[in-house]
Amino acid sequence: MFFSFIFFFNDTATTEIYTLSLHDALPIYKVYRVLFHEITKKGILKAIENPGRPDELKFEAQQARRAIDRLVGYKVSPVLWKKIKRGISAGRVQSVALRLICEREKDIIAFSPENYWLIFSHLKADQPPEVKARLISVDNERIGGTKNRLSDESHALEVQARLRKEPHSITDIQVKKVHRSPAPPFITSTLQQDAARKVRFTARKTMMIAQQLYEGVALGNAGTTGLITYMRTDSLRVSKEAIDGARQEIARVFGPGHLPKTPRTYRNRKGAQDAHEAIRPTNPELDPKTAAQYLNKDQARLYELIYKRFLASQMADAILEKTLVSIQAGPFGLQVAGQVTIFNGFTALYEEGRDDEANGGPTLPPMKKGQKLTLVDVEVEKKTTQPPPRFTEATLVKILEEKGIGRPSTYAATLETIQKRSYVIKEQRRFLPTTLGMAVNDYLVSRFPRLVDVKFTADMEDQLDSIAEGNKTYAEMLSGFYNPFTQELREAETAGDAYAWGMTDMQCPDCQKPLQIKTSGKTGEFLACSGYPECKFTSNFKKASDGSIELVQEQEVEERCPQCGSPMVLRQGRGGPFIGCTRYPECRGTLPLSTGVHCPEDGCDGELVVKRSRKGRTFYGCSSYPKCKYALWDEPVSHPCPECGNTVMTRKVTRGGEYLACPRKECKYRMQMDASG
Repeated sequence: MFFSFIFFFNDTATTEIYTLSLHDALPIYKVYRVLFHEITKKGILKAIENPGRPDELKFEAQQARRAIDRLVGYKVSPVLWKKIKRGISAGRVQSVALRLICEREKDIIAFSPENYWLIFSHLKADQPPEVKARLISVDNERIGGTKNRLSDESHALEVQARLRKEPHSITDIQVKKVHRSPAPPFITSTLQQDAARKVRFTARKTMMIAQQLYEGVALGNAGTTGLITYMRTDSLRVSKEAIDGARQEIARVFGPGHLPKTPRTYRNRKGAQDAHEAIRPTNPELDPKTAAQYLNKDQARLYELIYKRFLASQMADAILEKTLVSIQAGPFGLQVAGQVTIFNGFTALYEEGRDDEANGGPTLPPMKKGQKLTLVDVEVEKKTTQPPPRFTEATLVKILEEKGIGRPSTYAATLETIQKRSYVIKEQRRFLPTTLGMAVNDYLVSRFPRLVDVKFTADMEDQLDSIAEGNKTYAEMLSGFYNPFTQELREAETAGDAYAWGMTDMQCPDCQKPLQIKTSGKTGEFLACSGYPECKFTSNFKKASDGSIELVQEQEVEERCPQCGSPMVLRQGRGGPFIGCTRYPECRGTLPLSTGVHCPEDGCDGELVVKRSRKGRTFYGCSSYPKCKYALWDEPVSHPCPECGNTVMTRKVTRGGEYLACPRKECKYRMQMDASG
């Protein structure tokens, strides 16, 4: 008689089936390791036909990882409860992620903005469009270094006056063809990044929906079918059958011209586990449009992202023609760059999302060397240096992966944890550390410097890999970590440095006790009296650029509370300003805050007001809702679009400054804002 017990182990490192066989005549136990790299019927059957022995080294590496993670969590968290606040936690990866966010915030607070000026000549050639050339040199010497910035306004105005008097002519035109190759198919981290950029999914939501697509969806008569391969992977490898299927689909939809001569292969980054394939559709013939009829909205959006990224990874290069035009105007040298797409290649289907707004430059009119250009005007553009941006989910995941911190399969849980613990909140999709988060980070840096050191944490990942490769033992790894860790732990436990986090030097206006910053999971940070519950004073506050705080004065408005009729005041909440009842918290009546911008929809007499989505994100919708459903994510401004005449534009802020953009999808017009806004 023969019994077979099958155990499945799924993680980024491997997917394995362990089979335990028992024979009724002999007390012999046989355990086999069945290893497969793609979760398809063919791949699994082939692996079962070729069983191997269990890999004890991989098992020891996993055990070491679990031991260290539990040591950190179980030993450091109680210290935080004693020193800072009960219910909070530390973690090997989450504490480093928190440190990255806190250090970025400190850089932002310490940043000192500086004004600078750029100079542009607006020129006309024989044909449109108009050319905007940037001043780069005077008498063959570059101005303001490599960035061509002038730090003095009076000097900029002087150059402007001189440049207006000079004739402009083209001295050189450099044209070169540039090939752009597609991005590789998704792995866990890049899927989380692009889903955040393109469809604004959190890492947790991305992984949840990917799990649904992987487990299977009912496809009509075809039954329940898994639509994508396993979504926890760091490998760029793809099976030959999948590549062949993708190439056939590309040739069918786009034609043979969009196929490279040979299939593309991609090299894994150093330290990749290379267990599962890259994330791809299980059937390249199931296009997103066909699949969408069986999927909900979010599933359809993520499947489309995965499908297009995979097919595009096997498509031909895009070919661009980049042009650099050099212009001379007396002693002044100017340049303008532009590009034209000659062959769209993979961009016909998909382009990787970006964290910045860089582009290849405008389309240029026909021009030739020696041609004289007509000067329209010389513009002096004031700019201000910007601090480093706060992390989004996409940029935080990217830096965690680049620095080798943790595993991509854990990033979603890490980002969720630091938010649940109220260490960080999100403002405009970017992570902002709370006062509690800063206190926890400062304490960990002072008492457990190795634990939150980026390089140390990355080196630990390498050591765990060394166990799996047989270059280091489980015991060596643990003792090297445990001995210094217990010393740090002992010193932290016996030190008398309890943190009164969040305490300020401001006094409660009701009882004169110190005010304390507290954190609410729903509304973010607020000020409360340290004499609670005897004194229940609370107030919103705002942080100055130097990190100091001040009370937000509540301004009474004309409106009355729609629930109790009491006076209402203007308040500042986590999602932005709103109008609230003065009897809060007894009465929670609120009204939306008007932007003063009239709704641009034809025939609508409503105004755009500040609203919040179910997930707490600020947006701007018509006050006549549900009659009018017009809405914007970006702040509206009463300024007509010069291109299409739309009565509203939106304010956008980038590292390069602020600009106004037309919100209509069919209109791409944007204009830089002047210094006065």
